[in-house]
Amino acid sequence: MKKVAVVFNGGTISMVVDEKIHAAVPGLSGEQIMNMVSGIERFAEVESYTFSNVPSPHMTIEDMLKLSKYIKNILDKPDIAGVVVTHGTDTLEETAYLVDLTIDSYKPIIFTGAMRSSSELGYDGPFNLASSISAILSEESQNRGVLVCFNGELNSASEVTKMSTMDLNAFRTPTFGPIGIVDNNRTIYYRNNLKSEKLIVDSINAKVDLIKCVAGEDSGLINFCLDKGDNGIIIEALGRGNVPPKMIPGIQRAIDNKVPIVIVSRCFEGRVFESYGYLGGGKYLKDMGVILADNLPGQKARIKLLLALSKKQDIDFVRKQFEY
Repeated sequence: MKKVAVVFNGGTISMVVDEKIHAAVPGLSGEQIMNMVSGIERFAEVESYTFSNVPSPHMTIEDMLKLSKYIKNILDKPDIAGVVVTHGTDTLEETAYLVDLTIDSYKPIIFTGAMRSSSELGYDGPFNLASSISAILSEESQNRGVLVCFNGELNSASEVTKMSTMDLNAFRTPTFGPIGIVDNNRTIYYRNNLKSEKLIVDSINAKVDLIKCVAGEDSGLINFCLDKGDNGIIIEALGRGNVPPKMIPGIQRAIDNKVPIVIVSRCFEGRVFESYGYLGGGKYLKDMGVILADNLPGQKARIKLLLALSKKQDIDFVRKQFEY
């Protein structure tokens, strides 16, 4: 029987409603949660670990890297087949993506959690946990990088995003859909991951902010980020990767100071591209020296830029991480 490690890291899966404040707060231990996953002992030997018990908005970039190293140490144990990690859903996709970039292992790592607390009807934590453990047991889950499992669906950490504040299947992959499912304890994969990238670092020593572009936006936020010492800036641009003209002076200032500007789109689907040559258009920006980040959403582009700059503060190196 295979041994699966479950790393508990807080989130809604461990929360209960506090009767005094009538809101969910951390309350369940990993052992209590595992006791709700009935019958799993017939399929796997589960070894439980507790990393933390915090709401996911409390997770920092430093916490994410510590968690990555924690998972890596568990994966190095020869008797461990893979690792399931529980995590709050608000920042789960960022942590999962950072772990995906910073761990190189053939053993499966699966992030999961819950959209409803244990005090609510339809608590989905035990089901998601059981599905994740089942997926770890499948030989086909190896060499797929970090996966995210909710509502019986498996998505790649490099592709998935949280699409709903409340749906049980909140985690979905735009355009391409899930790479597989867990059905009746069986794991079925329908396609492979699109990319496999690694940016392994010992520490994160860069500062990167994310600016969302809106109609009439100027250079104020860009200048603020530069004045406070950011090493890189993500701009969530309009459409195909275009910005209002008033942002151009700030972008030029960043480029002149060798601060990478990475452009993503605020659109939910699609990739940025050098389609438009007018002032502020994608081609105009590319000619200025900005970096176009394909189809990454802003929050993941920020994670990638933080890791790239922590590994090597060189504009050409950074560009190669985003432009293929």
